[in-house]
Amino acid sequence: MPAKNPYLDFVAEWLAPLGGILARSMMGGHILYCDGTVFALIANNTLYLKADAETRARFEALGLKPFYPFEGKGSMSYYQPPADFFEDAGAMLEMGPRRRGRWHALEEETRQKEEGFRRAR
Repeated sequence: MPAKNPYLDFVAEWLAPLGGILARSMMGGHILYCDGTVFALIANNTLYLKADAETRARFEALGLKPFYPFEGKGSMSYYQPPADFFEDAGAMLEMGPRRRGRWHALEEETRQKEEGFRRAR
């Protein structure tokens, strides 16, 4: 049985208003799904939210840095949430993927990646 991760449990509970949250272990961290769509990851007990063209500019304007899986290598399109994300449910919902059509874009991206993995086998 895998060891409990209190931070992961806290994050999953906090994000529950977005929908069904599922975490899967991957390379020492966790990929987070909401209703079957990848929308975040946890690495080194830090949450990173998946960014798109619309939200990337907002993350950068707030001075938030992207996730770098390997030191000195390229970044990924995941950013730490702003400071008020864990203090204000409204801020969490605002940055969540369901607002203004972002959910559909993330679902489509996840579907395309899954199809690519299936074809590569």
